[in-house]
Amino acid sequence: MPSISPELLSALRCPVTGSPLVQDVDFLVTTESHDGGALRYSIEDGIPLLLPPELLQAATSAGSDQHDAPA
Repeated sequence: MPSISPELLSALRCPVTGSPLVQDVDFLVTTESHDGGALRYSIEDGIPLLLPPELLQAATSAGSDQHDAPA
């Protein structure tokens, strides 16, 4: 489990609700609910992915070949 430092965690906020985040294993979870539930953001390789759910879906469906333009 990648652990987010307390200093960084105290500075991070949910991009949707603006609420503080708490770590729950491999996720950061909002302390305030949104549309009836808490939002969860994954932590990959120690890096929190703080994209709103609809943007995260678009980013992951885009495929890595669309991000790496030839030089």
